[in-house]
Amino acid sequence: MRTPRPLPAVVALVVLGAAAGVTVWRPWEGAAGATAGSSGISVSRSQCGQGWTDPRIGRQVLTVHNTGDASAEVDVVEVDSRKVYGEVEGLGPNTSAQVDVQLGAGKYAIRCLIEDTDAITGPTVTISGDGQGGPAVVPVTKNDMLPLVKKYEAGVARGVADLVTKTGKLRADVDGGNLDAARTDWLAAHLAYNSLGAAYGAFGDFADKIDGSDAGFHPLEKGLWHNASAAALKPIATQLAADVRALQKDLPNEQVDPNDLGLRAHEIMENALQFELTGENDQGSGTSLNTALANLNGTANVLAVLDPVLKPRYADLPQVRKWENRVRALLAAHQNTPVDKLDHTTRQELNGAVGELLEKLAPVAAICDVRRTG
Repeated sequence: MRTPRPLPAVVALVVLGAAAGVTVWRPWEGAAGATAGSSGISVSRSQCGQGWTDPRIGRQVLTVHNTGDASAEVDVVEVDSRKVYGEVEGLGPNTSAQVDVQLGAGKYAIRCLIEDTDAITGPTVTISGDGQGGPAVVPVTKNDMLPLVKKYEAGVARGVADLVTKTGKLRADVDGGNLDAARTDWLAAHLAYNSLGAAYGAFGDFADKIDGSDAGFHPLEKGLWHNASAAALKPIATQLAADVRALQKDLPNEQVDPNDLGLRAHEIMENALQFELTGENDQGSGTSLNTALANLNGTANVLAVLDPVLKPRYADLPQVRKWENRVRALLAAHQNTPVDKLDHTTRQELNGAVGELLEKLAPVAAICDVRRTG
């Protein structure tokens, strides 16, 4: 799969100079409506959270300053529920960052995660009054994610085994000069690969060999649908089948990063929107919408694995299901239709539905981000 585009503003990664990344999950955009909060909150081993002198209800911007000698991550947490309302990643020594949060009544603290040091929680501040807190999430830990990753990797292993079978059949078609069968089996194999979903980030060089723009499935597609001879296609099909077998052999050495599961849930469909729903990846087969449906299946597999951590943390999960079903119905109704043959209304409906799905998927990465709490 191609390199994914950045996430939209719903989960914003804002780089402040070279100092830090502030990861915030919020439904608003821009700074309008935020008031200035405490501006001298210290981050260090000895002074974590010192200086939060003006705790208040509502939306505000807190400024944290690393007064120590090591890089740190900083969380704004609700003490009783452990929910994270805002965080800073990679705050270097003697640098500052702003965190935009919306806090309701309750007890809060700054948690400092400093290199080579256990998590430190600063003094508790109490906020009273009327007002509702903004988006927050109970941290997901490595222990939460590891069994889910193992379950997902087992599914990927089964998917790659199926891919070995399908690419072997495709190679045999080309070897035998049966290009009609090869076109049918190319599609089956290509969809099998594209349904693997979040695993593609763990495939390393194999991803480009199998599904790159100039190797594997795509040049084979171009030749099959543009009257190339079986002799010309044979080395491509042979190499593709060999690369897939090599991937299967190497798979025990490849690991899915726990953070990739939540991130890829969004990026898989973002890739589909950019490369399949525009027809950019189509080399003649006219099956981009089939591929997008396979991508959606890959996303659905990721969400099913993540369900134990998402269900208690993400109130909008039913909306994800709603828009996933809507996109699925539209794609299923137009399989085998080239994108450029869709009427204007259908393209608008499809792009709009995928856009809504992407908006609902965007917070999944922030929710499932593995956080150190101890």
